[in-house]
Amino acid sequence: MSQIHPAIDQSAPTTAAPAQPTALSLEERLTLVNAAMTVRLDEAAVAYEVNTAHIEIEPVDLADVVTVPLTPTLQPPPQSYPTPVAALLQRAHHRLLTGGWCSGALVDEDGARCMLGAIRIEARGDRGLEADAVTVLLDAIRRKYGGGVDSVPSFNDAHGSARIPLRMVDQAAGLADARGL
Repeated sequence: MSQIHPAIDQSAPTTAAPAQPTALSLEERLTLVNAAMTVRLDEAAVAYEVNTAHIEIEPVDLADVVTVPLTPTLQPPPQSYPTPVAALLQRAHHRLLTGGWCSGALVDEDGARCMLGAIRIEARGDRGLEADAVTVLLDAIRRKYGGGVDSVPSFNDAHGSARIPLRMVDQAAGLADARGL
């Protein structure tokens, strides 16, 4: 006797075939890469903070770091401020750039001048204008470095290079212009 087996219909699958994965669009791939990079950058930032937490640092003023080639003798003086004290401080700044800066004397043997010496020569004998310029300069210095600065000459002589004194004369010119002096 032969046994009869029911026929199995092979035309209809019993389970659904997995769908073919669709390719990600460029936008989707960029989003995934951006997320992965953000995670990696966050981990790197935390590792950096942990590895450098013991190092004491002082904040850096970008004006001390970013420099450009100066050829002041080849450059004409900048457009003058319209107010007299600001214009005087601007001329003093330009004189320090072109003629040189010194400390310990109003004028050294090479003709370089200190901050007060540059203001004095550019004031051309007008003691009132000179006094106003020195007052604004001292105020600008005290704003930046605190009230412990006694005078413009003491501030000038406390520096070994012209970078900070020149920057303060330039900032004082802007301050005088803002005040309408």
